[in-house]
Amino acid sequence: MGIPAWIWFVIAAVALVAGLGLLAADRAKEGSRNRERMRWAQLRGWQFVEEDERLPQQWSNGAIGYFGADAAVNVVAGSTFTSDGRRPVFIFDIETEGQIPAVVVAVRCNKKHRIPIEMWLSSVPFQRADMPEMLGPIGSRYAFADDADGARVVITQELVDAADQLGGDVGVAWLENEWVLASVVPTAGPSRLERLLRDLGEIADIVDPFDEDYDAGRHQASAPVPSEATAPGTPAAGTPV
Repeated sequence: MGIPAWIWFVIAAVALVAGLGLLAADRAKEGSRNRERMRWAQLRGWQFVEEDERLPQQWSNGAIGYFGADAAVNVVAGSTFTSDGRRPVFIFDIETEGQIPAVVVAVRCNKKHRIPIEMWLSSVPFQRADMPEMLGPIGSRYAFADDADGARVVITQELVDAADQLGGDVGVAWLENEWVLASVVPTAGPSRLERLLRDLGEIADIVDPFDEDYDAGRHQASAPVPSEATAPGTPAAGTPV
């Protein structure tokens, strides 16, 4: 005896309702993240945009290379103080195939890093098709770079100690172009992102220390600006806090 057609109808209806419920939950979570990030940016006097498709194209290593990035969403742009001066920063969610796999925090240096270096947690499945050469363990992480000799000059004990302080929720930290970046779990809130910004600022000071005789004007580096228009009423990104 076959299963009555109405039972299949009920099963399909239940599956549809469950799917719509999950979709609604995801949208509610994204909306909450959006509002929280916007409020944080406004409190800091930073800029906020909901989406910037061009921003992730600045980088190809680390979490960007691992997850890919169709766009950056919930983007915050501003600047923060480190012990060596003010540095521009970006904070944004990676959006890949409609999902948010990680939040990226980026702190800008004054010089371009000659060698991209990735520092992955050993517990993270970091392998990908175009992975740089593995140099070996550095503290609690593994270092990767295509220029081993050049990378070893940059990877000092001070840098290793600073990278160890990033935390177990930071899958990778990396140096690329003139930036120091790290990715953290997508559930990270403003207080966690604040701490990560401070930690990355310390790394930026290690790999890009200001010269005492350096032009003082460089210490007043202006904040980066996302490519899209800012939210109405958002203060200027360079406003001191």
